[in-house]
Amino acid sequence: MRGTNRKRFSQFMALLKFGSTPFGEVLENKDGGRVIEPPAAVLELCSDEFRYDDRSSSNGEDDAGFGNGRYNPIWAEAENSVESVSRGSSVRRHRSPPLYPQRVALDNIITGHNPSWMLGRRPHVNSDSELEESSLEEHSLDSSLDSEAEIEENNTRTELFDSEQNQIQKLKQPISAESSRSSPNRLMADSENQSSSGKFTPPKDFVCPITSALFDDPVTLETGQTYERKAIQEWLDRGNSTCPITRQNLQSTQLPKTNYVLKRLIASWQEQNPGIVFSPSDNPSPQIEPMVKSIMPSTSPVSVISQAAIDSAVSELRIAITNLCMSEILKESEMAVLRIEHFWLEANVEWDIQNMLSKPPVINGFVEVLFNSVDPRVLTATVFLLSELGSRDNAVIQTLTQVDSDVECIVALFKKGLMEAVVLIYLLRHCILNLVEMDLVDSLLSVIRKRDDDFPNMCLKPKSAAVVLLGHIVGVSELIASSLTSEKSLERIISSLESESAEEKTAAIGILLRCMQQDGHCRNTIADKAELAPVLDSFTGAKDEERFEIVLFLSELVKLNRRTFNEQILHIIKDEGPFSTMHTLLIYLQTAAQDHCPVVAGLLLQLDLLAEPRKMSIFREEATDTLISCLRNTEFPSAQIAAAETIMSLQGRFTTSGKPLARAFLLKRAGIDKIYKQHVRMDQLSSFSGEDETLDEEKAADNWERKLAFVLASHEFGLLFEALAEGLKSRISELCSACFVSATWLVHMLDVLPDTGIRGAARLCLIKRFISILKSAKDTEDKALALLALGSFIHDPEGMQELNSCRRDIVKGLRELKRYTPLAFQMLKVFSEGQDSSAELWDHKELVQVDCSENGEVLSVVCFKDKIFSGHSDGTIKVWTGKGSILHLIQETQEHTKAVSSLAILQSKEILYSGSLDKTTRAWSISNEGIQCVEVHDMKDQVHNLAVTNSFSCFIPQSNGIKAHSWNGGSKMLNSGKSVKCFALVNGKIFCGCHDSTVQEIDLVTGTLSTIQTGSRKLLGKSNPIHCIQYHSGMIYAAGSSLDGSAVKIWSAANFSLVGSLSTTLEVRAMALSSELIYLGGKGGCVEIWDREKQNKIIDTLQTGTNCKVLSLALDANEEVLVTGTSDGRIQAWGLS
Repeated sequence: MRGTNRKRFSQFMALLKFGSTPFGEVLENKDGGRVIEPPAAVLELCSDEFRYDDRSSSNGEDDAGFGNGRYNPIWAEAENSVESVSRGSSVRRHRSPPLYPQRVALDNIITGHNPSWMLGRRPHVNSDSELEESSLEEHSLDSSLDSEAEIEENNTRTELFDSEQNQIQKLKQPISAESSRSSPNRLMADSENQSSSGKFTPPKDFVCPITSALFDDPVTLETGQTYERKAIQEWLDRGNSTCPITRQNLQSTQLPKTNYVLKRLIASWQEQNPGIVFSPSDNPSPQIEPMVKSIMPSTSPVSVISQAAIDSAVSELRIAITNLCMSEILKESEMAVLRIEHFWLEANVEWDIQNMLSKPPVINGFVEVLFNSVDPRVLTATVFLLSELGSRDNAVIQTLTQVDSDVECIVALFKKGLMEAVVLIYLLRHCILNLVEMDLVDSLLSVIRKRDDDFPNMCLKPKSAAVVLLGHIVGVSELIASSLTSEKSLERIISSLESESAEEKTAAIGILLRCMQQDGHCRNTIADKAELAPVLDSFTGAKDEERFEIVLFLSELVKLNRRTFNEQILHIIKDEGPFSTMHTLLIYLQTAAQDHCPVVAGLLLQLDLLAEPRKMSIFREEATDTLISCLRNTEFPSAQIAAAETIMSLQGRFTTSGKPLARAFLLKRAGIDKIYKQHVRMDQLSSFSGEDETLDEEKAADNWERKLAFVLASHEFGLLFEALAEGLKSRISELCSACFVSATWLVHMLDVLPDTGIRGAARLCLIKRFISILKSAKDTEDKALALLALGSFIHDPEGMQELNSCRRDIVKGLRELKRYTPLAFQMLKVFSEGQDSSAELWDHKELVQVDCSENGEVLSVVCFKDKIFSGHSDGTIKVWTGKGSILHLIQETQEHTKAVSSLAILQSKEILYSGSLDKTTRAWSISNEGIQCVEVHDMKDQVHNLAVTNSFSCFIPQSNGIKAHSWNGGSKMLNSGKSVKCFALVNGKIFCGCHDSTVQEIDLVTGTLSTIQTGSRKLLGKSNPIHCIQYHSGMIYAAGSSLDGSAVKIWSAANFSLVGSLSTTLEVRAMALSSELIYLGGKGGCVEIWDREKQNKIIDTLQTGTNCKVLSLALDANEEVLVTGTSDGRIQAWGLS
């Protein structure tokens, strides 16, 4: 067996020839059974090859620091060592004589005549000159080799390295801690440390990192690094423009003055340590002895073979590292990277190679390859090695982030498709300040979409690194989340919820949360595909901020537009956690931050209400108490807003984007359903599959709404109403708005909840606030919501009593809303029932009066926006604007030569048309400054009672009938057999009142003529004309003679049936209609106001004058201001008070 081992050993070591003598022959001895003692020098040097102390700067094959004309930063801080492995593979050319001591070639040591080396004893070195002479001989030998020999030896070295890997895999074993710690390879120790020979070594700051010798003429560069002047000058003369240590570009290659402070310190140290002659090759013996001691106990030839194989492999690694950092040929550096990667993958990382590769010069060498290589395999290997090193040693990360361009290079490679670089960027993330600005989202998504099998086995899965980085970016810039909502991206991010990495899982939760917040339409996809059990499992071990992210994620997840789905997810959250979810949330609620509590309480309350409300629940009580306390805590406005918005969202209806529908749904109940239709019919209901499903969803939503409203309103006998009332007084708009919607919802729900006495609490806290909003709010929707809330108190005697105390204010608000919601009509009826007189409900106050008698009669008035237009008998048109009690004239024009008989507004084009007795119609553009005539139409007849559309106009000519005039110039006579006194043009039909009291309908589409009221014969030679006719809400109002006791008759436009009349004796000359009132103007300057609904009595009478007629009436768009024009030239404005 001993012979077999010796044979194997001889065959293996034949590859490692030193000169012409095989290493195996050196080991042979006469006594085969005795302990084999290999040559001490060989063992010491081979051992020293892989012994690498992390406290030292570095070890290498060439301590010189320059190879191929370049400085080798790896070995710049090399220890005081004479280790040197030649074997032909380390031979390199030197362009000029070096400025630093050289190591003794191994061949010279082996062929030396000192027999004690073969016995394992320490050799006696007479002086440093011998070592220096040997080094010079080696240098001479190196210089004599030509390039072909060097290439051949490099090929041999590569084959040798590859052939040894299989043996390394079998023989790899960690170096003993004792061996690692005992390495004395420390060249620059502190001055108080002693070498094994008892001599003091100088502080490393006194030693040049290039020459490894004491400074003689130190110069400090702009990077802060100090070098020997001759050495750094040689470095710069070779074409380099960077600092050898930091690799930062130098602004100037002109060397500064001598660092005299450092020079004086060195001189002082030398005075304190007289007789010490320091040299990098000083006393190599102490480095050999410890290695011999660690190897001597080995008595087996196999162990010697294993050790030699390891030594050889590590030596080859050092050669690769040297080539990586020193070679000026890119191909050599690339091959070095691949060899180092191969060694890393095959060898045991417990060897001290990590420290060898983690040195800043080595890392900078890797970065240089990244900057210059275009080989994907090399780039991947480089990134892999840097990631592995960075994950084990934070110093590597610090080295990479010292120069911004290094990080930018890595990011650029990643964005160009080197996806493995994402792991390295992940390791650098804490040092990168502008990660968001690097535009990495698309590249990160590409990594996330790939499978894990597409990547090499690294220290961290690239997908995990990408998700964490994406989570960081989205957390800083939430708007980016809107670009992540494609289904494929979401599925891959959702799969990270099941990751074993807590960091990846937390990042995925944050990304999905912000995706839902930015684009809520992805909520359904996340809810459908996400496994919530791992999310709940991660809650217990998470930090506070991470816990809140989880709670917020779950809260957002249950804002689906389908109530049944929301309840299914709530059941999953409640039942699938490793522990009781509700109990866990309760404990967290008691310790959570103030502004986090409302969200936690809202989720806890929803989980508790999955079952029917019971008499007592600690979860419900704690959650509701928390919401109320947060709502009232003025020291934390953010918590107040969160509590109010949480209460509002508990109503349970959401759009597909997750926005609460509480406000829109309440507006629908108030009669303004336009917004709700936009949100629901086009957004929510479009996702339903059928009417039955819609009905089921509505039923589920109603049940949920009742349960939540009952729990919130009945808590502590309506304590929440008091908190909401305080919130309504806040100056924070978000808080006030959310409290208003929540209060409206809960008060409105009192009509369907059991009467437990909480209505009184709501009345005391909120009724005055709702009245104030109805009275003073500028927004119509806010008025409608206040009206909806007040409707809950109408049937309450005490509530109605309080409403009556503010009757005027409420009625005024109802008048403003009557055009928008039928609820206002119902409320007005309630307030008018049982009253002796409705005059106070419709009290009119004169606002302003102006005298225009110099312009004759006011024949027509119209209102448009904030302006009033009046036409006068002298052909003048005046433009007025009203502010308070002042009617301000802003323009007066007289382009008509005769009376302006009528004015009409074309709303769609904002154009005023004026008809005149001068047989023209003028079109006026309306602006803030007034009006400007833009077109004149020749009507070829006097114009009375003008009506206009986009394509034509109608007017009463001087003769019989009605004339239809096209804006293109054509005209046509209608109903020419009748003398028409007035008409109204509505929806393609003309309703005309004739001189003989006939009322007819002319259909402009079909040309048919229908009679609504038949005319009567003249009595005593007097005619009974219809003076004015109006159309409103499907009814035709015609005012004529009061001979039959009713001057105004009302017909249905659908079937021409008489539906009502007004018993007035007034000779009506003008009429205006609002939603509730009828205004009649006539002789004596009187204006009567009638109720459109009751039609049985005059509500009020306005007196514009005594010796005049009211010729024209007009209402503003809000039906709050009545404008009158009289025959004596006065214009008056009346407002509802």
